[in-house]
Amino acid sequence: MDLNISENKDKKRFEVHVGDGCAFIDYIRAEDKMYLTHTEVPSEMEGNGIGSALVKHALAAIEGENRKLVPLCPFVASYIKRHPEYAHLLADGYSV
Repeated sequence: MDLNISENKDKKRFEVHVGDGCAFIDYIRAEDKMYLTHTEVPSEMEGNGIGSALVKHALAAIEGENRKLVPLCPFVASYIKRHPEYAHLLADGYSV
């Protein structure tokens, strides 16, 4: 599935539209950190790797902006746990 993930700065989230559905990951940018606060994938879109694609996109943005990650969303934390190659993005004092 080819996903077109975009940033919606007004809503402070990365999002992707598939059919009538919208999956997204909310964030807060503060100083040198990005807080990923909530990931939502509609039930009809689940199981297609969309949530993981959103997290990966957000992590690339964090790295590209030279920020550190604060994983407040449990889905994001579990993604980092499964993909320790992104652990270097964690802000000091945060672990998964």
